[in-house]
Amino acid sequence: MKVAALISGGKDSVLAAHVAMSHGWDVTHVVTVRPRVADSYMFHAPNTDLAPLFAQALGKPLVAVETRGEKEAELADLEIALAGLPIDGFVSGALASEYQRTRLEGIGHRLGLKSFAPLWHKAPREVLRTVTGAGWDVRFAAVAAEGLTERWLGRRMDEAAARDLDALHERHGLHVGGEGGEYESLVLDAPCYHKRVEVERARAEWRRDGGAWVVEAARLVGKASLMDT
Repeated sequence: MKVAALISGGKDSVLAAHVAMSHGWDVTHVVTVRPRVADSYMFHAPNTDLAPLFAQALGKPLVAVETRGEKEAELADLEIALAGLPIDGFVSGALASEYQRTRLEGIGHRLGLKSFAPLWHKAPREVLRTVTGAGWDVRFAAVAAEGLTERWLGRRMDEAAARDLDALHERHGLHVGGEGGEYESLVLDAPCYHKRVEVERARAEWRRDGGAWVVEAARLVGKASLMDT
């Protein structure tokens, strides 16, 4: 089974690719959609200019898809890119959004490709438990919800952060997985990465009710082995 991995750099997309590779699927390409707007209906926007690093970290060729981020039209841009690949299907990090899942399945149906969403309806807290575990380094790349202040930007997603998200869920109804657009994430390291992403320079951009952690410079570095520790 040859599949392309739709990877934004966020936790769900990288975890979905990790699951696919763990199942022995042949992930042949990294496909990253780069919307020109921050409020795309379908796709994660923060730090997608780091896509070449994500692909290199995974050891896969990159297919970068530029789109204006216009509703529905952005799907056509992705469909054109997938149509040109020698694959049997594609893998996405769709977790709970019917809007995302049904539209990706529609692309698959039209192209004769299988659309896999290995995280579909997986408990958000279970996803957090995985991506806060050993081998993962995930950061909050954007926030837009009550209780998520500027201090969250660039914060590592660890067990303490997960507990804080649980508390915000109880207090404000925040979706702990960020499926309501409450936050976006950036995966700097994962078990499926051959190298990790090291942020050399970043800045926080804050507006009245939300903000983003913008990585201005980053590079790939080797991962320490057990022999080095």
